[in-house]
Amino acid sequence: MNILVLCTGNSCRSQMAEGYLKHFAKDNAKIYSAGVETHGVNPRAIDIMKEDGIDISNHTSNNLEEYLDIKFDYILTVCDNAKERCPFFPGKAERLHYNFFDPSKVEGTEEEIHAAFTKTRNQIKEYCHDFVHKSVLQTT
Repeated sequence: MNILVLCTGNSCRSQMAEGYLKHFAKDNAKIYSAGVETHGVNPRAIDIMKEDGIDISNHTSNNLEEYLDIKFDYILTVCDNAKERCPFFPGKAERLHYNFFDPSKVEGTEEEIHAAFTKTRNQIKEYCHDFVHKSVLQTT
């Protein structure tokens, strides 16, 4: 099973989702993440995931065009911009969408920024856990 997580810049939300999907799905799915643009992996996303025991420090920021030849079972868009700009992918991919808040846009104190990243991370964790249990582990 191939799963693509798509976001605008493949720097934050899609990286967190890729980390959790890999964690929850284990060897039951191959997880990819990409952006309609590439912005590099956000260091705060790496740090907030590390706080929950998930290492995404070796992730790369990829452009969706790198994956056009892969047949995906699911395409998960994690922001409205990516949903609107996502190209047609051949095959039977089921598209699912959830617009997670972008913590990288928060300005304020370090505590406020950390709280925003924590909140988004926890929402993505719950979403990925539920998705894997409903859509990945039920079919393997």
